Amino acid sequence: MQIVMILVPLMLILVALGVLLFSWAVKNGQYDDMDGPAHRILYDDDKDMIPREARRNESKPDGQKDEAEQTDNDTDKG
Repeated sequence: MQIVMILVPLMLILVALGVLLFSWAVKNGQYDDMDGPAHRILYDDDKDMIPREARRNESKPDGQKDEAEQTDNDTDKG
């Protein structure tokens, strides 16, 4: 029975601490943007790390196609 006298106040202190930490987090904007990080991973931001030869569906800056793209287009036509 003596352990209950120790555990109940300890539990109340831990709950109060948890409520205080949660309210601090809400006031400081920790929960403002819940969707941003989840959607950010879907964006392809590593395009500059892929070698130009390995890229597909990207045109050259001067508008010309690679030889591989030209041969692919020629084989698709006929």
